[in-house]
This record gives sequence, structure tokens and C-alpha cells, in this order.
Amino acid sequence: MFTGIVEDTGTVRERTETEGGIRLRIAVDGFDDLHHGQSISVSGVCLTVEAYGAEGDASDGDWFEVFLASETVAKTYLGAVAEGDPVNVERAMPADGRFDGHVVQGHVDTVAEVTGIERVGEDWRFTFSIPEGHGDYLVDKGSVTLDGISLTVAEKREAAFDVAIIPTTYDLTTLSAKSVGDPVHLEVDVIAKYVENMVEGY
Repeated sequence: MFTGIVEDTGTVRERTETEGGIRLRIAVDGFDDLHHGQSISVSGVCLTVEAYGAEGDASDGDWFEVFLASETVAKTYLGAVAEGDPVNVERAMPADGRFDGHVVQGHVDTVAEVTGIERVGEDWRFTFSIPEGHGDYLVDKGSVTLDGISLTVAEKREAAFDVAIIPTTYDLTTLSAKSVGDPVHLEVDVIAKYVENMVEGY
């Protein structure tokens, strides 16, 4: 489980296509507790660390490798990332950790699109499309995860919703590199799914 509080942005260093999917090597700073089999969120997608290295070995700084299976490639945009692209990175929450965001599973529901970016004073207002079939899970002032970032819906309309981005979030995540038309991973609040499941049939 994750919280949606992005720890850092990593950089895709290598992208290797294999018969079964795609392997990514991602450079990070200060991740000194990486280990094989560890769950890690890469731009909101829960993946498994298959290999890792640290500064001082044959690699260039800290890094880890993850494998994108065919289903992950089909349901996310990670299969389209290129060497040099930034990604948001968050390690799984420890059992005794502080819960600063909201419950994030890293199970992407769909891919939305950036449809507007506006500077509002020192903050930013981003607008995203609502993919078909997902509007019922978004509510004003409710939680939403975009590219692994825990955010709050500022305003929801029929086909789009807005979020307010403070300077810290803008600077420390990949949102600063986004443009209108770019894709984002959307994970709705899992609590909404549980509520829907419980009330079905009533």
C-alpha cells in the first residue's frame, strides 16, 4: 500500500523490450533500502523491484529495475516512456509509518488526459478528462490519485475535473513536466469502490 506522497522523481535510464514485456531501469537518489521483491510505485503503478544497485558499483548512481508485463503495458502509459523521461517514485508505506496522503493501491484504473493548465497566483490549477465509466467515483473535495500523487478534487464537472497544485507538489513531481494532451494514470479512491459494492442490489 502507498499513500500518494511522492518521495522523489526518478529518471528512466534504460528501456529494454523483451518477448514478454518491457524492462525499465530507473535512477533515483537516496533510496538506500531497495531490495529484491520490494513493491514500489512508479508514476502510480505498483511494480516489483527485480534488481537494484547503488552508487559506487558499475552503474551511475542509485537505480532499480522493474518489469512491465503485457497487461501493465496495455493498461498504463509506462510502455511508452523513453530514456530520460521522469517518473514519480514512492516506496510502499511501512507498518509504523505516518499516513499523510490517502489509501493508494497502485492499481491504475484508467488513463486520463491533461486538458488544461492554469497558473493561479503561486499555485497551479490542472484540469483532467474523466474517462467513460469513472465519473461516479469522483466527488468534489474527494481524494484521487494521479500519476501516484495523492490529490483532492477541487471541482468536478460532467466530463472533467480540476485539482489545485501547490508549488511543492508542482516542483517535486512530474506535474511540472506535463503539458495539455499528456496522459496521466488515474486511480480512484478505493473506498468509493467498496461503497458501490456494498450497496449493489439494494
